[in-house]
Amino acid sequence: MVKAENVEKAYAVAKERYAELGVDTDAAMEQLKKVKISMNCWQGDDLHGFLNPDQELTGGIGVSGDYPGVARTPDELASDLHEALTLIPGKHKLQLHTIYAVPDRKKDFDEVGPEDFKYWVDWAKKEGVGLDMNPTFFSHPKVKYNFTLASPEKATRDYWIEVGKKSREISNYFGKELGQLSVNNFWIPDGFKDNPIDKQSPRERLIKSLDEIFAKKYDENNTIEAVEGKLFGTGIESYTVGSHLFYNNYAISRGKLWTIDAGHWHPTEDVSDKFSAFMPFGKGLMLHVSRPVRWDSDHVVIMDDALMRITRSLVRDNELDRTNIGLDFFDATINRVAAWVVGARSTQKALLQAMLAPIDQLKKAELNYDFTTRLAVTEELKSYPFGAVWDEFCLKNNTPVGTDWLDEIHQYEKDVLFKRN
Repeated sequence: MVKAENVEKAYAVAKERYAELGVDTDAAMEQLKKVKISMNCWQGDDLHGFLNPDQELTGGIGVSGDYPGVARTPDELASDLHEALTLIPGKHKLQLHTIYAVPDRKKDFDEVGPEDFKYWVDWAKKEGVGLDMNPTFFSHPKVKYNFTLASPEKATRDYWIEVGKKSREISNYFGKELGQLSVNNFWIPDGFKDNPIDKQSPRERLIKSLDEIFAKKYDENNTIEAVEGKLFGTGIESYTVGSHLFYNNYAISRGKLWTIDAGHWHPTEDVSDKFSAFMPFGKGLMLHVSRPVRWDSDHVVIMDDALMRITRSLVRDNELDRTNIGLDFFDATINRVAAWVVGARSTQKALLQAMLAPIDQLKKAELNYDFTTRLAVTEELKSYPFGAVWDEFCLKNNTPVGTDWLDEIHQYEKDVLFKRN
């Protein structure tokens, strides 16, 4: 077990080293403490939910692995989430989907309302966390030929429009009850596997459907919508109705957040470069932080170069206040609770390292064409003792330091997870 006195000693040295560059490590930790990570509930149960858990996953979604201990009930998922939250510094949020409703009777997606999420609101109040929302547009028989809101059939569109409207009621309920903004993220799987003749009509239908869903006004202190595009997906390789450009334009023209999922882009694109191109025109961002080993494979987030570019862009351009950061991955080949902890702590580490830099001085050097200083300082920062500051942050927030959290995960496996199978 890591000794607190060793953490304090290492932090004292790190604090002095950073101070030599004009960086206040205490201020950086305070800044990080204010950033809420929205955890993805679907990591805990392999995205089955509780409305129709035996329904085959559709919409290009698939989960690999069969590690013991998958959550099968709301209580099991809530227990796993609580365990993860105790190992992640700070107070955060949870993203839910329509399929995670806990109704008192069997309900279809379009019947699910705020009353069916009281379980999660009560849980969130107890945990001191916020809730975000996602309407579920997949894993249902009414996803016809990979189409929902852009379907050529009015009855199909009407069904999914009602699902979208109900999700807004639920998200507004979250915001009112918890006193925290609830982001309601819209993603649909619509598209064609092979080359379409008509690319225009599906997008016109999607615009009309979304406009109908968003017609009712809600207090944006309670809820706000985000729209999420995709490059392509399994089963829609040739044409995606809700493309990135489509939703970029929709978000700007309708005053919505634009969701950027790190896994939904071409592998050679720098996702972080999109932020500064959108923010001067848009209302704000919702991020789904994922790790696309090939494309949209939803690996557990690690502190890699792509994540560092994302967090540096947000911190250096001062866009954290207008950006909502959510996790989006599901890996059933490893301990599912540990996956949450690794993903959230890695995201926090990347944010902290981005904050531990003399940003104002570097911007001034850049403005004066002193690119030599910019390069030299940013390279030297890579070997600065950022880890000591992270350990201190964990200690201050009463969470395990280093790999000590893994001991708790292993104990939770023995006491809880392994007894489920």
